Amino acid sequence: MMTHSIFTTAVHAGEDPMKNLGSLSVPIYQTSLFSFPDAEQGAAIHEGDQPGYFYGRLGNPTQSALEEALKKLEGGKAALAFASGMAAISTTLLSLLQPGDHLVAPESLYATTNAFFDRMLQPHGIQITYIDATNPDQYLQSINDKTKVFYLESPANPTMKLVDISAVATIAKQNEITTVMDNTFATPFNQNPLQLGVDLVLHSATKYLGGHGDLLAGAVIGDEEMIHQIRWQTNKILGGVISPQTSWLVLRGIKTFAVRMERHNRNALIVAQFLAQHVKVKKVHYPGLPSHPQHKLAKRQMKGFSGMLAFDVGGLSEGKRLVNSLNLCTLAVSLGDVATLIQHSASMTHASVPRARRLAIGITDGLLRLSVGIEEAEDIIADLERGLKKI
Repeated sequence: MMTHSIFTTAVHAGEDPMKNLGSLSVPIYQTSLFSFPDAEQGAAIHEGDQPGYFYGRLGNPTQSALEEALKKLEGGKAALAFASGMAAISTTLLSLLQPGDHLVAPESLYATTNAFFDRMLQPHGIQITYIDATNPDQYLQSINDKTKVFYLESPANPTMKLVDISAVATIAKQNEITTVMDNTFATPFNQNPLQLGVDLVLHSATKYLGGHGDLLAGAVIGDEEMIHQIRWQTNKILGGVISPQTSWLVLRGIKTFAVRMERHNRNALIVAQFLAQHVKVKKVHYPGLPSHPQHKLAKRQMKGFSGMLAFDVGGLSEGKRLVNSLNLCTLAVSLGDVATLIQHSASMTHASVPRARRLAIGITDGLLRLSVGIEEAEDIIADLERGLKKI
């Protein structure tokens, strides 16, 4: 449990100068292997019976410092860093599921997570049930005797739909089901799923935690036993490990994480309010607006509403014309950068999804996802206004 403000925690999490010859900045341990004083200690470290390092695939001191920071931000007992968000998602779920098991997931979620479920889990005998996750009862109604995992994503990518985290976690605990949640959009600045009863929290640290669009990383945070299992069983085999250099870059990004999120939150609300009153915009999806159908839930389980929003301009051609007319907002598929990023979901990240399915989950032809940066809000609005005039 954090004892300091998240602003203070973000600046100092992972630091231990006395472990590093007084260095305030965590050193980059640029090595793939570690030596032992004797065979007995080598064996103890190799088997996980004694703390220490022996090979980069199983850990590195720079990585450990990052994991210490991550667990403090999310209020967990342990963390494991990965080479990407998808490495975190795939390794975590492959640690929890066996052929014949059953997973329940939102119908609206990150497209590559969806592809992992459909193209890798299902062909290997893992059942997937997709539900409208805005209704917790659908998790309950989907349970069968093989259900092992409830997967959550809130806010959802890109529709900004919310899951009642506490309600779903309660249902899971009553039925001895593990809950796994992607908290990338909200971040621990705005939402703490572990405190709401979730077992494991996932992040694409590429996004807000890194914050500058210059790295790929992922993480899972939870209790010591589950993280130990993921690290020493599945991750040891799959090897989706983060490098020491990238670990250090994420640590550096985390130092400014809280101040960046404060600005992302502020700007996104201002931009959402502008879009909500614009005649060319059909609908705005942002949990911080009273018009969002789950605004009350957002206020209950979130401390802020993040820098992510989506808005609908009507059709495919309108969406493409708008993004092609912008100068400040960058057309790119990622999010959580200091710069404002925009994408047209129907022609980019979800282009491979059949149109009927895409529409059914709320990804309309004219839906645009906007990752609001930390520039001056009025400059972002002026750029969007210029683009909206072209449709």
